[in-house]
Amino acid sequence: MKIIDGKQLAEKINDATVAEILKLGSRPNLAVILVGENPDSKIYVKKKLEASKKVGVDTHFYKCDADMGEAKLVEMIEFLNKDDAVDAILLQLPLPKEGGYNTDEIITKISPEKDVDCFHPKNIEPIVTACSDEHILPPVYGVIFDMLKSLKFDLKGKKVVVVSKSEIFGGNLAKIFKCKGAVAEKVHPDDPELIAKASQADVLIPVIGRPKFIKKEMIKPGAVVIDVGITREEGFTYGDVDFSDVKDLDGYISPVPGGVGPMTVAITLRNTLDLHKKRRNK
Repeated sequence: MKIIDGKQLAEKINDATVAEILKLGSRPNLAVILVGENPDSKIYVKKKLEASKKVGVDTHFYKCDADMGEAKLVEMIEFLNKDDAVDAILLQLPLPKEGGYNTDEIITKISPEKDVDCFHPKNIEPIVTACSDEHILPPVYGVIFDMLKSLKFDLKGKKVVVVSKSEIFGGNLAKIFKCKGAVAEKVHPDDPELIAKASQADVLIPVIGRPKFIKKEMIKPGAVVIDVGITREEGFTYGDVDFSDVKDLDGYISPVPGGVGPMTVAITLRNTLDLHKKRRNK
């Protein structure tokens, strides 16, 4: 399979972000909140902060104890909502289990105008129900469509299968694909007909978190496979796709690492810039 180079695509996105910031003459400002000591979350946040400096996005980093409590976290978010210097707010997920946080409820407290991850219902609903192109996409969704765009892949009439346990993530992604003219469905990884459904997909997107779960019998020859599921075990990073099993097939695949990860960071910063421009225009 041919590799979709996420690092190279991320560099192009970052270059465009730098050029636009220089043209604007003002710097976007991103507030990043990290609650607790999740090692993966700390790595992701570090990469986002480092990339921000490189492209010219100013950041405010809020490192919070796992037991700070939901009330204090919401108070912090509401403070940042009112801070005119802040263009975008990123709440690193997942939140600690021991804190008793209601993630869905907390997300609704982020101002839709500053929601860089686009998780707020007011941001995601127009995209999936009205097929609106006026709103920025959640970064991982943006990665998927940017990758397909880089391949000049025409989605109209194509079969797309999202393998996911989450209706919120996988179901909404399938709806966006339908908006773009594809025939799309979300399939649970434990679906007894998974192999039959996945092997007919022109675009296969596993978002499971089960290392090496996707085998070659699940992939249609010539398909595009975008591996979103990432698992870290004993210092190693794995995708949902068993790359060694599928590498000799025809088609395209995003590797893990070096695929979705770097692009997610780049698109988060691109979203920050877009939110900054919208606030400037107002």
